[in-house]
Amino acid sequence: MNTSQATATTTNGGDIVASVLRAQGVTHLFTLCGGHISPILVSSKRDGIQIVDVRDEASAVFAADAMARMTGVPGVAAVTAGPGLTNTLTAVENALLANSPLVVIGGATATFLRGRGALQDIDQVSLMQPAVKGCFAIKRVRHIGPMLTKAFALAQEGVPGPVFVELPVDLLYSEAQVRDMVKSELVGGDSLLGKALSLYAEQHLFRVFRGKDDFVPGPRIPADPMDPPDNQVDKAVELLRSAKRPVLVVGAQTLARPREAHAIADAIRALGVPVFLGGGARGLLGRDDALQFRHKRGKALAKADLVIVCGFPFDFRMGYGWKINPSAKIIQVNRDRSVLRKNRLPALPIHADAGRFLQALGRAWGQSITRSWAGWFDTLRANEASRDAEIDAMATEATPFLNPLDLCKRIEEVMADDAIMVVDGGDFVATASYICKPRAPLSWLDPGVFGTLGVGGGFAVGAGAAAPGREIWLFYGDGASAYSLAELDTLARHGMSVIAVIGNDGAWAQIARDQVVLLGDDVGTVLDRTAYHTVAKGYGAKGLLLKRPQDTAQVLRDAKALAAQGHPVVINAWIGASDFRKGSISI
Repeated sequence: MNTSQATATTTNGGDIVASVLRAQGVTHLFTLCGGHISPILVSSKRDGIQIVDVRDEASAVFAADAMARMTGVPGVAAVTAGPGLTNTLTAVENALLANSPLVVIGGATATFLRGRGALQDIDQVSLMQPAVKGCFAIKRVRHIGPMLTKAFALAQEGVPGPVFVELPVDLLYSEAQVRDMVKSELVGGDSLLGKALSLYAEQHLFRVFRGKDDFVPGPRIPADPMDPPDNQVDKAVELLRSAKRPVLVVGAQTLARPREAHAIADAIRALGVPVFLGGGARGLLGRDDALQFRHKRGKALAKADLVIVCGFPFDFRMGYGWKINPSAKIIQVNRDRSVLRKNRLPALPIHADAGRFLQALGRAWGQSITRSWAGWFDTLRANEASRDAEIDAMATEATPFLNPLDLCKRIEEVMADDAIMVVDGGDFVATASYICKPRAPLSWLDPGVFGTLGVGGGFAVGAGAAAPGREIWLFYGDGASAYSLAELDTLARHGMSVIAVIGNDGAWAQIARDQVVLLGDDVGTVLDRTAYHTVAKGYGAKGLLLKRPQDTAQVLRDAKALAAQGHPVVINAWIGASDFRKGSISI
């Protein structure tokens, strides 16, 4: 269908979409334009929703993902049909595994032309079903409002995740415009075929538009609380009261209700238990809380007699639970019932929101007799100090160009107190995660369990939209940067100032290190030390080259100054090889 015939708008399906987004608290719509979705963009802009147009559809979904994690409102991405939608699949699967509530709106071929060989007409629902919580294939204008509202509910209930909504193009334009478009496709005039086609078209359009003005947006749908049962909280108190070496592990799902982050942090402090924060929960207790430990989690779990795992499955990041002290009691709290008994059976499985559980446990523990775990804390602090000393020593080692550990230590010293950290890459990024400390809740954005490369540009765009004015640091591996470096253009056009540090060692270092040792060949892992700072300038950003350690302080000052002026900045940091993460490959 040729949408170029569309003229001045009247009320249309795009207006209905915009009304639902506004009612559900959506402030930003992330997109890459396409004729199939144009009415959604125009109507949403008119209704005060900011349209953030990116350079790759995957980045639109990554940006919506970041927005959801930071605000608690489901992120929304709208993409055009066919390849526009297929380009989002990695980002959608990443959101599913990261438990991020999203609504992905995909344009589609007009209902009148489905299955007739129209442009970009594929079975989009079958393609998306494995990567989402649910699909809504809308076929009538009157269904847009109710089904899109249901999509927001589904995205937030139980285990949060992405939902796909397919909206054919003829549902989005006005009835008069669609009738003109359909007529342009018909031939035959007064012939029998022409009359039959006209009758079929008339009946079809009647069904499509009947009741189109009946929808009234409802109230905003809140996130599913999933409060824990009181008796299970009481059992957890009893287990904690008898523990001598407790450990609390907090994962990203604990912040499924981001607005409760500070209440969750207060509850953890009330418990007084040693805590390890993982993934998106990093930063929950601020930069240097005395309860928080960052190193040698595995060693602590091997000695603990009680392990409370909140919003974190026993997957590869947790050694599948197999390395936890075999005689330890385990409390596992998760919104996903299937996670509760995967790999390692807990003594107390709790099917609930982990953040709500911690708040309830904190209240109940406040009425209990507080235990002292001073000796256990001393052991964990010794572990922490030992690892910090190793990092400090390795940061002083001479390397060609920049020592990556020293560079990260310098960045840690200059990051603002409210800085947001976005990470996208392997070796350099993982090094930074040991050294650079998130400052506050909701200030750390990583891909999550899928380990996806390419999240950086979209996450940075989403962070810039969710927290305008805050300092944002994007840590890129040089390999990973190529996936989304074009989003510097998006950041520049939308006035988002991000400092992107590319750890440039001319290699896929995380893979190369073990591949060379195990297989004796670096094939496929070698890159050039590309002039990423020059590329940045071509996209409208500022580019800085850093090759000498003695220039680090000045380059970081320059980057912060440029970002403060509203510019996205790339620091092309030439780093040398390091054995800091030797043997760290995950497969």
